Amino acid sequence: MRVLSDDDVASVLDLEALLEVVDEAFRKQGRGEVERPDRPHFPVGTGLTVPAPEGSDDGELGGSDGDESGGSDGGESGGNGSVAGPFGTALVMPAYVHGAETYATKLAAVHENNPGRGLETVNATIALTDAATGLPVAYLSGSRITNARTGCIGGVAARALATDGPVTLGVIGAGRQARWQVRAIDAATDLDRVRVYSPSDSRNECAETLRSEGIDATAVDSPRAAVAGATVVVTATPASEPVFDGADLEPGALVVAIGAYDESMRELDAETIRRADRLFGDVPSEAAHTGDIPDDVTAADLTPLSAALEGTAGRGSDAEVIVVESVGSAVLDAAAAEHLYTEAQRRGVGRDVDV
Repeated sequence: MRVLSDDDVASVLDLEALLEVVDEAFRKQGRGEVERPDRPHFPVGTGLTVPAPEGSDDGELGGSDGDESGGSDGGESGGNGSVAGPFGTALVMPAYVHGAETYATKLAAVHENNPGRGLETVNATIALTDAATGLPVAYLSGSRITNARTGCIGGVAARALATDGPVTLGVIGAGRQARWQVRAIDAATDLDRVRVYSPSDSRNECAETLRSEGIDATAVDSPRAAVAGATVVVTATPASEPVFDGADLEPGALVVAIGAYDESMRELDAETIRRADRLFGDVPSEAAHTGDIPDDVTAADLTPLSAALEGTAGRGSDAEVIVVESVGSAVLDAAAAEHLYTEAQRRGVGRDVDV
């Protein structure tokens, strides 16, 4: 089997190409041409005691991926500078896209105290297996793939549903996922400028990083400064309370909410949902149960994002406010991982290992 490190994945990752892979994966998901079993998740570390982390920087936690979460309590104090588990949540996420040569199984973990240890909060690997024989094909470092394909959700949504013309992007959140959202929207649209808000100084680092990549990004000091005048607004935070005032949205704004993945998490207020002329969900049956969506709104009230990509649903006028609620899908991992594996084979990237 071929093993791809994070550096290997980075060397073959092209966001413009990945946008098309994610777009097609969503279309196939909408047509029912995928297998996406329920993902089991469970706490890990119960019965284990380890040294306590020194602390965490919440600037790197913004933008939790809806697929990679489980509500870990982060462990309890064990005394003497140690903490007792559970420490995080493990998830197993399988998927297969009909017609693909491989299927994928992502092994993901969310450990909220990892930044205090100098480690990433979310870590993942992806195993690819031959769909015809069941033999192992590849094993890929999965965190960059997850970040990039999640960013592409915002990218394909903006391409399909934003108003025509240059995009002014307001971003709430300044962590890694916020940055990938900006990169993907830049690759998918005519991105004019970006305003980034986070309650911590991470907004300055985020804007500086994006500027170094050739994107006109500015850190701002309030949610309103990020949202007002924006044609596209992205929320990429681990918040449990609304992160901006829906009254600040401009007519015609597209809102892409990435962070909330269950009923305990919330980024959007009631005013944003009230103003929305159209509600989309990448997986409506799951998106309807996030904290962003009121109890009186059901999955039937959310249009699949795939319909917008197919051209069977979309913006009715330049004045409509549109909300896309995203929880992510393992189908995107399967499609992205096979694409990157194929590209790595073509370029001779990675190393082959006998198992």
